[in-house]
Amino acid sequence: MTNEPVIKVGDKAPQFTLEDQKGNTVKLKDFLDKKSVVLIFYPGDMTPGCTIQLCGIRDQWPKFDKNKTVVFGVNHADAKSHDQFIKKYSFPFPLLVDVDKKVSKKYGAIKKLFSAMVIKRTVVIIDQKGIITFYKHGMPKEADILKSIK
Repeated sequence: MTNEPVIKVGDKAPQFTLEDQKGNTVKLKDFLDKKSVVLIFYPGDMTPGCTIQLCGIRDQWPKFDKNKTVVFGVNHADAKSHDQFIKKYSFPFPLLVDVDKKVSKKYGAIKKLFSAMVIKRTVVIIDQKGIITFYKHGMPKEADILKSIK
């Protein structure tokens, strides 16, 4: 498997349907023509890097909220793990359950680590028309993410 993304800025975003930590169904198509969507693919709940990244988004939440933007964290942990992570750090956004990593694969947010396929830290912004306007592996600064949704 290559480290190159399977998608890029300007592409139509792959549709997805996942459940959040409360069992609510979340579909990308439900946000088209209404809000921009930020997907934050991250390797694990309660891990140091992921906690720093998601707390950074939490701390800038009012700026995301005022820009007609929804934010979702995405990884392969179960709903219970996500719920505990949200409660511990007071995230104002849902975490989506991608147990089989199908959505992560669609978005090029997967990598091989030894013999396992793991989530590759990736941030994707999808505009109200369903077009990818930002795509970065790693931990881009919150300011760069916010700049891309304005």
